[in-house]
Amino acid sequence: MYLHGLHLGMLADHPTFTRLFEQHGLRCIAPVTGRSWWADRISPEFDPHVTAERYVLDRVLPWMAGNWNVRPPQIALLGTSMGGQGALRLSYKHPTIFPVVAAISPAIDFQLMMEEGEESLRQMYRDAEQARQDTATLHIHPLNWPRHQWFACDPTDYRWHESADRLRMKLYSLGVPYEADLDTSGGGHSWEYYERMAAPAMAFIVDRLERERLRII
Repeated sequence: MYLHGLHLGMLADHPTFTRLFEQHGLRCIAPVTGRSWWADRISPEFDPHVTAERYVLDRVLPWMAGNWNVRPPQIALLGTSMGGQGALRLSYKHPTIFPVVAAISPAIDFQLMMEEGEESLRQMYRDAEQARQDTATLHIHPLNWPRHQWFACDPTDYRWHESADRLRMKLYSLGVPYEADLDTSGGGHSWEYYERMAAPAMAFIVDRLERERLRII
């Protein structure tokens, strides 16, 4: 399942990603929820009654089960930017449903954009501190985490690299398994970088989905 970024960029417009899905024989569903930040909060531009998180859990997952016969833990999350932090946060909140997650350029500390006047966040959170309390890093549970997580951020991505590195340090201090690439550079916060990291992200997803398939429960 692909979670889009703030500017609603679609994977269908980027052959680097679509070729990889075809190469690995994977289906991809890509819900569109506007500038919802994939949060469990009402986003007026998405839906006045249903949050993006509940939409994924209560509508998208049942659709996948009914139409594709795919159910957790056979589902991986992939996200870029806003969708990257959304993928991480969803997997931290629901690790048994989403045990495999890959995030490219995750916009983790999104309260920074609220401080800069991002209107979509102002419609969802009272202030920057309330937004910070809902960021992915603060949803990590030391005893209940996704079994497979990978994230990457360009070191020249001045807005988001620091929060990705802070997430890495927290995971390390808690002893939570993860893989991260915070050193590869090329494009900053852009589709150029997303496409550069598409192959390692997809390789991780394919390998870890196979591990889940073979896992003895």
